[in-house]
Amino acid sequence: MLLMKKNRTLFLTAVASGTMLNPLNSSMIALALHSIQKDFGLSFTTVSWLISSFYLASAVAQPVTGKIGDIFGRKKTFLTGLVLVALSAVGAPFSTTFFMLLAMRMIQSIGSSAIYPSGMTLIRDHIKERQASALAVLSIFASAMVALGPTIGGYLIVWGHWPAIFWVNFPFIIISFVLGWYLFPKDIKQDKARIKELFSNLDFLGIGFFAAGMVFFLWFLLSFGAKVHYLSGITGVIFFGLFALRELKVREPFIDIRIFKSHPKLSMVYLQFIFLNIFFYCLFFGLPSYFQEVLGLSVEHSGLLMLFMSGVSIIISSVTGKWIDRTGVNQPIIIGSFISIIGALIFTLFFIDASYLVIGLILSIMGLSYGIGNVVLQVAMVKESPQNIVGTTSGLFQTCRYLGSILSSIILGLVFGAEISSENMKIIGGVLIVSGTISFLMSLWFSRETIKFGRVKHV
Repeated sequence: MLLMKKNRTLFLTAVASGTMLNPLNSSMIALALHSIQKDFGLSFTTVSWLISSFYLASAVAQPVTGKIGDIFGRKKTFLTGLVLVALSAVGAPFSTTFFMLLAMRMIQSIGSSAIYPSGMTLIRDHIKERQASALAVLSIFASAMVALGPTIGGYLIVWGHWPAIFWVNFPFIIISFVLGWYLFPKDIKQDKARIKELFSNLDFLGIGFFAAGMVFFLWFLLSFGAKVHYLSGITGVIFFGLFALRELKVREPFIDIRIFKSHPKLSMVYLQFIFLNIFFYCLFFGLPSYFQEVLGLSVEHSGLLMLFMSGVSIIISSVTGKWIDRTGVNQPIIIGSFISIIGALIFTLFFIDASYLVIGLILSIMGLSYGIGNVVLQVAMVKESPQNIVGTTSGLFQTCRYLGSILSSIILGLVFGAEISSENMKIIGGVLIVSGTISFLMSLWFSRETIKFGRVKHV
């Protein structure tokens, strides 16, 4: 029994230390942009593509690499993703041009994107007991990296300039690769004829339509901060239409879109996850600027206040995993979204002119709702996914995270476009109330079979 517990811990360490690379690298780059801009003599608009391209590549690569893992094997895909991140960590610091650095950043995004869906599937297939608690570990690592990424990046840049944010990946890559190599069960061996058949059945045209649609649509969304590119939005819709037509006709679709009709709860999980991330990232991206511009706080003090939200989120994630193992997903999914409404109302009414202690308490409530929601929706996604395509559905789940974060940045740009002020922060509070209410209504629909006479039955 002790050996089994030890193996479980090492198995989760292997998965978590790999899956954390994507959120770590997506957030850590923020403090390096200024140094990179100076070294390459670029405008901020140009250098910011290091962030935008990472989101774009991740949004496309997550479901694509998930599908590849479903077909060719999760262990191979996971370890290959680690190798790609290692390649980028070697190449990026020695980039002689910005284009080369951007290419290394894209490789980093694709590699780290391949790890998450494969890791989710490995946990689903090989950890049967207390699975929600196991999945909560991934949420804890991801939340910690998103929250601490800018701080870690800041210290690394002081120590070793911007190349250090790429070198820091190596300890995590080595730990994940070595443990994964020995602990992950071997993929089912395929003969050459079977591999050729699987490869020929891979829906390259569908993948191409999906990738093009996602790139153009996200380009359209990202353009809201400046001049809106309507043509890219129209082009994205056209490619998504072609993708839908293709998937309905092909024998082996990349994403069988009928699943959204046959598994409506899975579709609801995706939608609720988008709104959850709109809620969280409006605060995560908006509050630091408010603290510094309006309250006049330093970067360090702003970061300390943000820890009330991210810290509580990290702590509650482990508790939520045990809660779900005991009661199922329905109770936590309702309570988590209801807390978000309470938090949004308190934020709107009392946040402005509050003392730092009250601000910390309000942000703690926000972190509580996000920590619960992040874990329970991840578990619900795995629960509602057909077993043979968990990699693909996990990738789409992460794509929803990127959509939520991008939509939040658009909202902040529209609200804070003229100035960052207390009145505008109240508008953000209204956005949070709407987002939390929609999420709560979705949670009631998701759990409708178990709600009887005002009580939530455990399932």
